[in-house]
Amino acid sequence: MGNCHRHRTNFRQLLAAILCLSLLPAMLTAQGAATPASQDANNPFFRASSLPFLAPEFDKVKDEHYQPALLRGMQEQIAEVRAITDNKDAPTFANTIEAMERSGALLTRVSKVFFNLTESTTNKSIQEIQAAVAPMLARHADAIRLDAKLFARIEAVYAQRESLDAEQRRVTERYRTDFVRGGAKLDAKSQERLRAINEELSTLTTKFQEMLLADTAASAVTVDDKAQLAGLDDASISAAAAAATAQGKDGKYLLTLQLPTSQGILSQLADRSTRERVFRASMDRCSRGGEHDTRAMCAKIAALRAERAKLFGFASHAAYVLDDQMAKTPEAVRSMLDSMAAAIVKKAEDEARQLREHFQVTAPGQKLEPWDWAFVQEQVRKAQYDLDEAEVRNYFELDRVLHDGLFHVAERLYGVTMHRRTDLPVYHNDVKVYEMKNKDGTSVGLFYADYYARQGKRGGAWMDSFVDQTSLLTQLPVVVNVMNIQKPGEGQPTLLSSDELTTLYHEFGHGVHGLFSTVRYPLLSGTSVPRDFVEYPSQFHEDFAFDPAVLARSAVHWKTKEPMPKELVDKIRRSRTFGQGFASLEYVAAALLDLAWHTLPAGEAVADPLAFEKAALEKSKVAHSLVPPRYRTPYFAHIWSGGYSAGYYAYMWSEALAADSFAKVMQDGGITEQSGMRYRNAILSRGFTTDPMLMFAEFQGRALDTKALLIRRGLQ
Repeated sequence: MGNCHRHRTNFRQLLAAILCLSLLPAMLTAQGAATPASQDANNPFFRASSLPFLAPEFDKVKDEHYQPALLRGMQEQIAEVRAITDNKDAPTFANTIEAMERSGALLTRVSKVFFNLTESTTNKSIQEIQAAVAPMLARHADAIRLDAKLFARIEAVYAQRESLDAEQRRVTERYRTDFVRGGAKLDAKSQERLRAINEELSTLTTKFQEMLLADTAASAVTVDDKAQLAGLDDASISAAAAAATAQGKDGKYLLTLQLPTSQGILSQLADRSTRERVFRASMDRCSRGGEHDTRAMCAKIAALRAERAKLFGFASHAAYVLDDQMAKTPEAVRSMLDSMAAAIVKKAEDEARQLREHFQVTAPGQKLEPWDWAFVQEQVRKAQYDLDEAEVRNYFELDRVLHDGLFHVAERLYGVTMHRRTDLPVYHNDVKVYEMKNKDGTSVGLFYADYYARQGKRGGAWMDSFVDQTSLLTQLPVVVNVMNIQKPGEGQPTLLSSDELTTLYHEFGHGVHGLFSTVRYPLLSGTSVPRDFVEYPSQFHEDFAFDPAVLARSAVHWKTKEPMPKELVDKIRRSRTFGQGFASLEYVAAALLDLAWHTLPAGEAVADPLAFEKAALEKSKVAHSLVPPRYRTPYFAHIWSGGYSAGYYAYMWSEALAADSFAKVMQDGGITEQSGMRYRNAILSRGFTTDPMLMFAEFQGRALDTKALLIRRGLQ
């Protein structure tokens, strides 16, 4: 929990979701001049894909195709909106709401590919296009949301909503909500300022993403002597050597950074000076001055969001965002976090005391530092549970875990099978495509697996989609899971840590949320649910990774081919709450930091973001010298460019739902198709067609009980 995840809304939802990113017909006409017919013929986005499932034609897509397709896509959607507003017939659901749901096909098609690749396979050309089109897209969204004639038609349909069926009523209500929250009811002066804020935010968040990617790559730690990598297994050393060679550093080793503050590799590195170098490189990202320093940009983004919230009559950006989430208010979020903070801090301090005692024995006279925590914790884990993470990794070989573990769980729970498709083009050679099928042979959709780290891919892990499910447009879903597993050297296996194994299942939980969608309207499809509900299915799937029956199939030693011994399985399961004080505190600190930034009132400027961060953590009583927040302000991608502003709390909020539901499945007999199909039908298939808590109560048979969460985290 707390990994970097992303589920992206479809382009129609950008009308609302742009408030996390931030879209004038007249200007578009000038910017989007028609392209020559010869270019039309060569641009694969100018027509629907000819591939099964409308899968992107990656073998035909070139960087120069994106901008013309984006510009024409905006032009076409504006024309479609004008046709709706100029319709002389009285507003109806069909000629207004449904017509809007059918609009923007070209823009959606190119946006789905382009914005996926800006994060997974970017380059200088893509970054330049993104910087150029981001403000145009912001103006485009505003041109639609702030169209008075269009909103009047939506209001007219909304007034007739009781005559509609349940899903029609729901999508109508969401359109009205999205337009109101997008500024449709603001006066002209406020709308003008809103346009300017949205455009500036779109530029800033795009630039933040670019700067973070660049500085994370630049902060990779180069090691000259193999002895300084003591503790790493052969596969990890081979991967570090290959990464260095790829950067023209033959004979050296490159330790690349992942997004969170605490780097996973710290638990293995025996050389203390190397641990410190890696830790400081991670902590200091984007705050060392120079062209990649994001501190002033973060403060500016927060200030603009606060000003925008004030236009809507809200005290803060958090108050504005949470008004349309399950939590409803910043006070409710803070109450939830504060209610657990004291117990979490106490558990973290108990762990720190234990680690200090162990460190004094193994390193007499030395003071435990933050870069020592993960390594010493692993030593204590070995001593307490006789469990060696390096030994465990040998049993988690990626392909076996994927096919005999993850896909097997999907078959047992949901009655589906995964079939490799080698006939479909991919955007990188590392990507694999699978078709998901039901028991009766009918297709569910496509699943793209992109698991290896590489140059040009942002850190973390996330789910996204290339095609959203919608029966209105007769589309089946095409989703993608992205991770950053270090690619091993030639001839070496891909071995997963326990955290990477958990993340694999987590992101697949997002994936099936998109794949099992069976809704009619795109606006309500798949993962298009509130942020504090979207992490529920993903976290629900995490615990299946460590089910004994699953490990019996998927945990096989890559060398000896022997299954993981029952004794080791038992040790893993017993140790799963070990270290939860650290994990919980680094997460809660980040969630409270997010809340601090986004409860700032309009007009309150922050001159020193790191001083603000320190004060916020101390005020919330979660500042700890050995446990920094999972993400610090300058590289907190979730809240600045990732759509989770005032929403990072959602992981724990959703985790309470997930823990309760997993406990129920275990009580009902474990991994069975009966439980799985109930979950698929009650939660995964319904998108945002009804209130999320009603879905949860339908599956659970009662209201939420948080006891399972406390047990899951070892707090009770």
